[in-house]
This record gives sequence, C-alpha cells and structure tokens, in this order.
Amino acid sequence: MTLQIKTLDQYKEVYKQSVDNPEQFWAEQAATFTWQKPWDKVIDCDMRTPSIKWFTGGKMNITENCLDRHLADKADQTAILWEPNNPDEAAVHYTYQELYNEVCKFANALKANGIKKGDRVCFYMPMVAELAIGVLACARIGAIHSVVFAGFSATALADRIKDATCKMVICSDYNNRGAKSIPVKQVVDEALAQGCDSIETVIVHKNTGGEINWAKEQINGGAKK
Repeated sequence: MTLQIKTLDQYKEVYKQSVDNPEQFWAEQAATFTWQKPWDKVIDCDMRTPSIKWFTGGKMNITENCLDRHLADKADQTAILWEPNNPDEAAVHYTYQELYNEVCKFANALKANGIKKGDRVCFYMPMVAELAIGVLACARIGAIHSVVFAGFSATALADRIKDATCKMVICSDYNNRGAKSIPVKQVVDEALAQGCDSIETVIVHKNTGGEINWAKEQINGGAKK
C-alpha cells in the first residue's frame, strides 16, 4: 500500500486501484490504523435507501492512533510545536509522551465534571496547544467537540451552543492577537446570558492570566464555573 504519493503517475495508479477494487483499497488503508476490534465488512451500501456504512462491526479510539501507538518508539519526539504570539517568548514543545499524559489528565477532568460519551462540548479558544489537548480528550471519552472560532460574536457563539445543545464550554481567559488582548471569557459570559440553558459548566484555560469575571454560579443559564 502507498502511504505517500510522490508523483502524478503514482497518484493515477493508486486512484485506479481505489476505483477498480474499492473494498480492497480501503481495507488496506484501514489496516494501517490500530483497531480495538477489526471490522466485519468494509462497506455496506444500498444506494436505493440510501444507506452507506463503512467498516461495520469495527471499533477503534482515534486517539490511540494519534497518541498511544507512537509511545513505543516516538515517546520523546515532538508531537506539537506551538509558537506563541510574542516572538520573544520561547516556543512550547509537547512530546508524544507529554501530550498523551495531558490528554489523559484532561479526559479524566471532563469525566469528573459530568461529561460522558455523546455529550457536546463547545470550545471557544485561541490557537493554543491546550485546544488540541481538549479536543483529543473529548475524542478519548467519546464526547463530541464543537470548535467555534474565537473571533465570533457572543450571539454567534450562543447560536452554536444552542444548536448543538452543548453541556460544557471550554474557553481561554484572553487571547493575545498581535498587540490586541481579546477578552474571550467575557464573550462567553455574554453568550451564556442569551439563554444557553444546556450549559452546566464552564472551564477556563489560563492563557494570559488577565482578570476575568469568576462566579461560582452564573445567574443567566445557571452554568457553574
């Protein structure tokens, strides 16, 4: 199986394989992943219904493919390299082992705060490494993440929280973007005041350490912080 295509001719050859024998082709692709239980059937397709199911009977946790399987030989290699807003600040490196540890810790924190498989978690954060850790932690326990761009308005955020009936919001205190300091947590507070009744908990990532509104109980929406 070709994992990396380097030429146009090679692409055409691989594409032809996928068209001529799709089940074999995608079985070979899927075999490169770590599965908790192998699939029974590659594709179950009925275009008249329509109903299309892939890898029926199979079971995997995608974070095991992102993290666990690399620990044996890549534990000390860099998994995430994050460059801060301020060019004078040092870059942040997470090795695969460090990333695995942080994801597992935050997955347990999510469960301790009532998040379970199928629950929706809204992320309203700048582009920091902790966002990736949070998303992976959700995937680890089967929660569904909804990432909302941290430049959207409070109303836009509230609409997305309501649409997904999110149970939790995870945000940063502030976001440094160039010379600007954007009050991310304040926008979340304004969004929750617009009737986001499904939110039970708000977790705040300390990004800049700036002062924020911190209440044990939020009156509008009843969200714990």
